[in-house]
Amino acid sequence: MDIDTTLAWVRGITAAIRRDADYLTRLDAAIGDADHGVNMQRGFSVVRSTLDGKEFSTVGEILTKTGTALASSVGGAAGPLYGMAFRAIGRQLTEPSATAEQLLAALRAGLEAVQKLGAARPGDKTMIDAFGPAVEAFEKALRGGAALGASASAAADAAEAGMRATIPMIARKGRASYLGPRSQGHQDPGATSTALIFRALAEAVAP
Repeated sequence: MDIDTTLAWVRGITAAIRRDADYLTRLDAAIGDADHGVNMQRGFSVVRSTLDGKEFSTVGEILTKTGTALASSVGGAAGPLYGMAFRAIGRQLTEPSATAEQLLAALRAGLEAVQKLGAARPGDKTMIDAFGPAVEAFEKALRGGAALGASASAAADAAEAGMRATIPMIARKGRASYLGPRSQGHQDPGATSTALIFRALAEAVAP
């Protein structure tokens, strides 16, 4: 994964968030503050203006700047969480390109940073329920001999499966946790936006 591919990933996320902003907000209206789509769209608009027309020397520089822009512009819990994730990923990638192994290590660092900040575990009905399976699937595919594109595609599929798996869960973190059992039957918006991020990665690195 090189600088151009990384920029394509971030642009792909921006386009996906813009396309699905209303959907994300509807999901959040059911169990949250009804602002996830609006907040994420605003954040990635700031990311776009931060990155457009700039020169970058490393893959990580792009991702750390993305994280900083999200942390400063996305409201609610999503800003710190996504900001931390992208900055943790970026700090691992200090060269003009990254191997699949290096990207795996970076994604794992991003997952660990989010878990530490949000104190969420699998099954809590959060973005972790998409992020965790995605990293595990990426590693499984890579260890099985898959190339970067196939590993990223497996990660995206797993993130989407994890996203759907949040529907029957009872939320134990965030605003949705206030609803208790009433949070069942609703897909988690953070897991949904996380799945969009991994699908954009798969599309950016596809052969």
